[in-house]
Amino acid sequence: MAKRALINREQKRRETVRKFAAKRAELLAIVNNSKFSPEERYEARLNLQKLPRDASPVRLRNRCALTGRPRGVFRKFGLGRAKLRDIAMRGEIPGVIKASW
Repeated sequence: MAKRALINREQKRRETVRKFAAKRAELLAIVNNSKFSPEERYEARLNLQKLPRDASPVRLRNRCALTGRPRGVFRKFGLGRAKLRDIAMRGEIPGVIKASW
């Protein structure tokens, strides 16, 4: 089980990313559009840099929904590999069966 503080920090980051998503998209559109003047694009870049660092989606980390483990997380299920295996072996995930060949 991951420390509660790490899990809470990740949730706070997700909230910050969601909060600033529209503003980031707007500023990035200006920065990447060559139809705007260089001064406008420069101003947009400065405003983009003024946003909180945690507003960037690159800083997010996928974690297991049950344990908070940061590695070995399956995106489709949102679970770490160990918990996914446990739950799948109990037959609680529809359509997931143990491989045999």
